[in-house]
Amino acid sequence: MRLATFNVENLFVRARALNLEGWTEGKRILEHYVALSELIEQPVYSSESKARMVELMKALGIDKRNDSRFVLLRENRGQLVKYAVLTGTRIVAAGRGDWSGWIELRSELVNETATRNTAQVVRDVAADVLALIEVEDRRAIRQFSEKLLPAVGGTAYDQTMLIDGNDDRSIDVGLMARTPHRIGWMRSHADDLDPRGRRVFSRDCPEFSIWTETGSVVWLLVNHFKSKGFGSQEASHARRLAQAGAVRGIYDRLRSEGATHIAILGDLNDTPESDALAPLLASGEIKDVMDHAAFQSDGRPGTFQNGNARDKLDYILLSPELFARTTGGGIWRKGVWGASRRPAWEVYPEMTASSHAASDHAALWCDLDV
Repeated sequence: MRLATFNVENLFVRARALNLEGWTEGKRILEHYVALSELIEQPVYSSESKARMVELMKALGIDKRNDSRFVLLRENRGQLVKYAVLTGTRIVAAGRGDWSGWIELRSELVNETATRNTAQVVRDVAADVLALIEVEDRRAIRQFSEKLLPAVGGTAYDQTMLIDGNDDRSIDVGLMARTPHRIGWMRSHADDLDPRGRRVFSRDCPEFSIWTETGSVVWLLVNHFKSKGFGSQEASHARRLAQAGAVRGIYDRLRSEGATHIAILGDLNDTPESDALAPLLASGEIKDVMDHAAFQSDGRPGTFQNGNARDKLDYILLSPELFARTTGGGIWRKGVWGASRRPAWEVYPEMTASSHAASDHAALWCDLDV
C-alpha cells in the first residue's frame, strides 16, 4: 500500500487572505480577523471592547460598510454596528445576545493552472491512500478526483472522506482511497477539549481505519497543527504542544486496544527538534519515515517552500511495526515553486511563476507491506 500526505492549500476556493503572493499582508488580516471574532463572542461589550472592535473593523475595511475585499460582516438578526457620516461607526449591540451573525473571510478561486498542477502531483505520487491537508470539503475532493485527475491522465479515487473541523477558513483534513483498500471505521476528535475547556485541534484529528486486501488494518491519524503564521509564537507553540500530546494520547489508546499498524500524518507545522513535537518524537518509539533506510531523499530535508531544515513541516510518523514494514518512500517536490526565486529542482512545464505552484508543500509518500 502506498500511503501519502499532501497539503494542497485548497483545491478550488481559498480565503483571499491566504491566497496573496506575500504572507505579510495575509498574516495581518488573519490576526485582525481572529481578534475581532473573539471580541464579538463576548457576552457583554465594554466601552473598551467596542472601541477595539471599531479599530479592527477599520483595519479590515468594514468600518463604513459590512463587506470588504477580505472579510464580510453578516448580521442576520439584530444589529452589531451602525455606520453614520456625522457620528461615525458605532457598536450598538450591548453584547453577543443582542444580535445574530458573524465575520467571515471572503474567498476566491484558486489559479486554474495551480489546480491542474495539484492534480498532476496526485497523479504522479500515485498513492493508494492519500491524506489531504487544507481542503475545502468532501464535495471539492470528489470533484477533484472525478473531474481533474482523469483530465491529467490520472485515475479517480472511488472513496473520499472529510469530517468538518474547527477552522472556518475551509482548510480541513480529508482522505482519498482506492479499492482494494477501504476506508473503514472513522472517529472525529474535533470536539476534544483541553483542561481549560477549549477545543484542542485547530482542524481535527480524525481516526481513519484502512482495511487492506490482506485483511490487516492500518490506523491513520490525519493532522494539521496550529501554524506559526499568525498570533504570538509562544501561544502557537503551546497550542502545537497540546495537540501533539493529544495525538500521542490517541496513539497510546489505539495501542492499548491492540492496534499495531498506526500512522500519524499531515502538516505538523514544526521541525523535528521542536519541543512542541516532543510528545510524538522524544521517546523514539514513533518513527519518521524520512529516517527510514529505504526513504529516497532528494538531498533537501524540508518539505515546505525551499526545502531547508527549518522547512520540515510535513510528516508520516509510523508505529514500530509499520516502520518495519516500510519498503520505500520519497518526497515529490515537482509542484513546489519555493519561497522567492525560481526553484532549483524540476517543476512541471506549466509552472512559469509562483502562482502556478500546486502548493508550497511537497507531497510525502511511503510504501508499506501490509
